[in-house]
Amino acid sequence: MKLNYKEISTLAELKKAGYKSKSIKDELRDNLRNKIKNGETTFEGVWGYENTVIPELERAILSRHNINLLGLRGQAKTRLARLMITLLDEWIPVVEGSEINDDPLQPMSRYAIELLKEKGDKTPISWMHRDDRFYEKLATPDVTVADLIGDVDPIKAANLKLSYADERVLHFGMIPRANRCIFVINELPDLQARIQVSLFNILQEGDIQIRGFKLRLPLDLQFIFTANPEDYTNRGSIVTPLKDRIGSQILTHYPENIETARKITEQESNLDSRQEDVVYVPSIAKDILEQISFEARKSEYVDVKSGVSARTSITAFENLLSTAERRTLLSGAEATTIRLSDFVGVIPAITGKIELVYEGEQEGADGVASLLLDEAVKTIFTTYFPVINKLERKGEETPYDELIQWFYDGEGVDLDDDFTEEEYVRALNNIPPLTQLIKEYQPDFEEKDKNFLKEVLLWGLVAHKKLSKHRFSEGYQFNDLYGNYISGL
Repeated sequence: MKLNYKEISTLAELKKAGYKSKSIKDELRDNLRNKIKNGETTFEGVWGYENTVIPELERAILSRHNINLLGLRGQAKTRLARLMITLLDEWIPVVEGSEINDDPLQPMSRYAIELLKEKGDKTPISWMHRDDRFYEKLATPDVTVADLIGDVDPIKAANLKLSYADERVLHFGMIPRANRCIFVINELPDLQARIQVSLFNILQEGDIQIRGFKLRLPLDLQFIFTANPEDYTNRGSIVTPLKDRIGSQILTHYPENIETARKITEQESNLDSRQEDVVYVPSIAKDILEQISFEARKSEYVDVKSGVSARTSITAFENLLSTAERRTLLSGAEATTIRLSDFVGVIPAITGKIELVYEGEQEGADGVASLLLDEAVKTIFTTYFPVINKLERKGEETPYDELIQWFYDGEGVDLDDDFTEEEYVRALNNIPPLTQLIKEYQPDFEEKDKNFLKEVLLWGLVAHKKLSKHRFSEGYQFNDLYGNYISGL
């Protein structure tokens, strides 16, 4: 039923309009049912969960469950929780002045009950928008029962001249104030066990206890908890009786393919419109960027249990565009295309996002980030060019022999970071076998992306140990496999 909240300001008007009380779980359930029936998207902007997490979440809502979203960092747990407000009614009536959003037809607090006794049908009504019905608390070690549930307020007792035995001296915490709302506790295992215990009665019995006061307040809440499985062993755990009171535990996961990962990165990246106007990003460059995270999630140097957040690709993409933008500002160019050498700029965005195991610490964060980039290029390389076998017969011909011989006979090629577009294109075009390989194996590749593909070919041969690559202060030098040693670089 849709009520005109602008025209209803008293309990009598609310009753006349035919309003009926509904719990938040029923509210979520009914609105979800309507969305599913109408073929609407229930959780907009969440990619990769269409056949896994979202159906499970929908089932939990239909079952009126409190929910625990369990997954590694950067798996959209908090985003999913925040999107649940779209399943709430747009407006709900509350007793005006109530601290705990009392339902006018089912008051709970002493304030609301006494106001209704005093004013009856003339009790003033205010309206609460669904955007205001979302409460979120990060579980940190300093969270107290008073923060969540409440405590005795000595100042209120003194001002009202009440004894500490009077329940009117109570100050309600976040959870009672979130009555008829969605309440999210992020990183639940970090909440101390004694604080978790204080949630038992709220979840199951519907009463709260504050400093000896046992109040029968059947709070109407939709609880959503988020947790990282790594926390169970590293920092804390969810106590068993609390887990037992949570209706559904839903496992989240990382994107399963590059296409999904790209959608997430493009949606979440915080870009300046001027960057997008100035910098063109080839599709293959976006694939390589996403592949870095996929490589990190299976790398022997990275702690897999910590996970590799989707934020890795997002911040790396932002850095990638900024690297190219900075180059245009220095050169005075009006526009540019992303180069593979620009990926040196994404390394700082990667190093802070990955947790290394002992072997990774020995390599160093920058070294591991560079290795992940090389592995990403190596993987993407095989989708565009013939596979290079690890074991080859001596003297066996390969498609890359002419290009490798060109480097062996020459002095290599430098690709400076600050090359102008003309200098960059000229350096790549000066390698005839490179152009020939592109024509032979990727003749239909977009013309504006071919220079980037040429770089991929060079980096791919380096990753397969057919050429050598050396990073110097101003850019990269490519040479035959032993060229750097001979030249003393």
